[in-house]
Amino acid sequence: MIIFLISVGCIFGGAVLGLLLSRLLPEEHLRDNSRDTVKVVTGMIATLAALVLGLLISSAKSSFDAVDAAITQSGARIILLDRALANYGPETKEAREQLRSIVVAGIEMFWPEEKAEGSGFEGFERTNAMETLQTKIRELTPTTDIQRELRSEADKLTGEMLESRWLLIAQAQHVISRPFLVVLLFWLTMLHIGFGLLAARNATVITALIISALSVSGAILLILEMNYPMSGMIKVSSAPLRKALEHLGQ
Repeated sequence: MIIFLISVGCIFGGAVLGLLLSRLLPEEHLRDNSRDTVKVVTGMIATLAALVLGLLISSAKSSFDAVDAAITQSGARIILLDRALANYGPETKEAREQLRSIVVAGIEMFWPEEKAEGSGFEGFERTNAMETLQTKIRELTPTTDIQRELRSEADKLTGEMLESRWLLIAQAQHVISRPFLVVLLFWLTMLHIGFGLLAARNATVITALIISALSVSGAILLILEMNYPMSGMIKVSSAPLRKALEHLGQ
């Protein structure tokens, strides 16, 4: 939100500066060839900014979808793991209870009703409950071929869930470069200065420039939010894990 507000201030401030310059500059600076040159430059900057924004939005959406798919897959694997442990026999009761507590803790970390200490990726990275569960599964002593197959399946599922966990942690380390954001914001500010230079000074133009500043800044906010799909205002849904929780123990 801070970056969003800074972006709105810079972009709309550039538009206002352009309107002021159009009043202060000599008239010949904004006629004929000069006006055409300003249009060409603003068009070039607009094209560059549009390309960069489009690529960033596409990249952020891909990251968001990848995390959403990982959460959905984890929900399915949790149900399959619980079924495998249930079919193994009553000796897996403790492991199934631990699996349920892991799911509950994960939901509370990323989708808490109230913000609490240890929530989010900090708590997620510190916890080792899934490793403990995998160790407990490997310590099982199967006596039949079916139990050996079920233990192998459970071990495979926990391994896949651990892999998804560390992929989420690794992906959370990716951030958009600040110099990159500064350059993009500079382009957008210069673009709106050009708009202000060529625009008439009336309420309709001011309103249009405000809407433009809010829209472009909203695109930057959208990019930043989707790059952090497990936090912020735009988050992946917890529905797959909550649905898995409903089926645990059945």
